[in-house]
Amino acid sequence: MGASPRRVSALAHTAARNGRLRRAAAGVLLALAAVPLLWTAWEALGTGSNSAAWRSLAQDPALRHAVLLTLWTGLASTLLAWWGAAALLARGFVRQRLARLLSGLPVMLATPHAALAIGLLFLLAPSGWLLRALSPWLTGFDSPPPWPTTQDPWGLGLIAALVIKEIPFLLWTAATQLQRDDVRQRWRAEHALAQTLGYAPRRAFWLVLWPQLAGRLRWPLLAVLAYGLTVVDMALVIGPASPPTLAVLAWQWLQDADPATYAQGAAAGLLLALLVLSCSMAWLAAQRLRRRLLAHGHGVRGEPARSHGSDLGLWLLMGVYAAVLLALAVGSISGVWAFPSVWPQSFTAAAWEQVAQSSGTVVTTLWLAVGSSAIALAWSVAWLELAPRRWDDTLRPLLYLPLVLPAVLWVVGLYGVGLQLRLEGRASGLLIAHTLMVLPYVLLALGPAYLGFDVRYAQLNASLGRSPWAFLLRVKWPLLKRSLASAAAVGFAVSVAQYLPTLYLGAGRFSSVTTEAVTLASGGQRSLTSAYAGLQLALPVLAFAMASWLGRPRRFRHTTA
Repeated sequence: MGASPRRVSALAHTAARNGRLRRAAAGVLLALAAVPLLWTAWEALGTGSNSAAWRSLAQDPALRHAVLLTLWTGLASTLLAWWGAAALLARGFVRQRLARLLSGLPVMLATPHAALAIGLLFLLAPSGWLLRALSPWLTGFDSPPPWPTTQDPWGLGLIAALVIKEIPFLLWTAATQLQRDDVRQRWRAEHALAQTLGYAPRRAFWLVLWPQLAGRLRWPLLAVLAYGLTVVDMALVIGPASPPTLAVLAWQWLQDADPATYAQGAAAGLLLALLVLSCSMAWLAAQRLRRRLLAHGHGVRGEPARSHGSDLGLWLLMGVYAAVLLALAVGSISGVWAFPSVWPQSFTAAAWEQVAQSSGTVVTTLWLAVGSSAIALAWSVAWLELAPRRWDDTLRPLLYLPLVLPAVLWVVGLYGVGLQLRLEGRASGLLIAHTLMVLPYVLLALGPAYLGFDVRYAQLNASLGRSPWAFLLRVKWPLLKRSLASAAAVGFAVSVAQYLPTLYLGAGRFSSVTTEAVTLASGGQRSLTSAYAGLQLALPVLAFAMASWLGRPRRFRHTTA
């Protein structure tokens, strides 16, 4: 017996009212994020649009070389990271070893950029561990040679550091797609079908799966490209120094007390944004052309070469991270360590005692990371739950503004907004700044799993007469707890790694382990620098370990009557 027309009308009215309420709530969420994002971008663009500053910038003799160096390091590192991640994914998918491929990613992802750069500096510097291991028995050196092995004028050290850091990020974002049940099953079936048509497993991957996966990695790739072009903290530690990249040059100008020089730094930040936009458009156009060539059967000559050494590449990547971790650990407790001794002549805990005495720095880092990641996670869950799908698809570019705008330009806007709202040097202003930086990463991490959740669970819940809140609390969120915990850990790690927002919005009143580590890296205090860099690495690792523990599957004990 069917429902009465009156009941059908009442249900339709209730559904329409709930839809309006959901859209209204989504509008409020959008305003909470969009207003500060757009305001910050407007302030940054306004400060960087000073005509006199642009004239001074154009006449600066270091500009041309800085731009060329920025393009070289940013594009080369992005291309190599893209190539390396693709080769590892192809090997792992074809041989069904994705779980093994992804097992070491949490530690790699948790390693902040600055900590990795400092560890590589201690490994590759003329007085670093690598040359110590080869001296004097092979090199004949009794003192460090005057070689530019890290802050080299060609930016090779910076490229290597960026590639090592961004490959795990691209692997992880690809894994969020491959771990979705619907996507994985469909792609496995398509891969098997391509093999029945005569294609080898690896060629089937490049022809059928990679074009689909590459399209889904558009935003993570653009984030990698934008970071490579605009990085400051890693470039300060391991990048070229004279002249530096454009981002470091802009950062140096922004630190000047002269308003004209500050405006020139903001103009350089805007020029960086234009470079990011131009390179992103060129990259997307190249990818679109490649997909058209594939569609017309022109083969896949552009894919990475035969990846027989992909297992070796994975072990090499993991070995670099292990060596960085060991270098920081040993360096933090080293005393006298004369060249070319492989191990320190004495050990001391003085560096860690000094870190313990500055416990306020650690506390500031922790409350900023916990607070910003919690706010970003709550906002992301609410947005993905309430916002219509077309809203989310349309507004993602706005929400990803902190990813694609140069950090030096973004902090100019944050600083301007902070001054107008009198938030400079205040804890609330610093928390807002960190949250705006963390939000796009949390949304990027959580989005695929949340949007890919099987809607049939909700339909079954409704058919049983259970409330939407009961469905969220008892079904959806428990099933997504691994993704939720991982997204929170990503947000925590991003907050810990923030350098420029803490430096500018903190106004000298707040310091974090990252600001301390980067500042010390330019000095000669190896042990203290290693201690702060090690702590900067340890905090996100602990966050990812906790996320792994919280996201573990539930196990039920079988009981017998």
